Amino acid sequence: MDLAKIIQTFKDHPDYHKIGMIASHLGVVRENSLDGRKVRGIEIVFDRDMIDKIISETIEMQGIYQVMVEVSEGKLEVGDEIMAVVVGGDTREHVFPALIETVNRIKVQGGRKKEIF
Repeated sequence: MDLAKIIQTFKDHPDYHKIGMIASHLGVVRENSLDGRKVRGIEIVFDRDMIDKIISETIEMQGIYQVMVEVSEGKLEVGDEIMAVVVGGDTREHVFPALIETVNRIKVQGGRKKEIF
């Protein structure tokens, strides 16, 4: 996942002149689970239809012009990139909440993850 390349594509968007902020999230596999156990990796699958729905709904949020999501599926090791989310909009007051909501919704509604210990 190349965040710089994703962000570069925003410049081709017809509303790029309205974008005043681009924010990104890059999720990676960490070596400790939330309960402190050592993780060797994860197995993850994503529902692309749900992700597309979430993207469409995020773009409808006030001040948001573009959203891009890339995901990695299958067995991933510690340090591997899981998900990149990039949101472009007019101001940080609109972009940051949209980014957070998009990431959280994808994690809850758009994917299933199993940690490998």
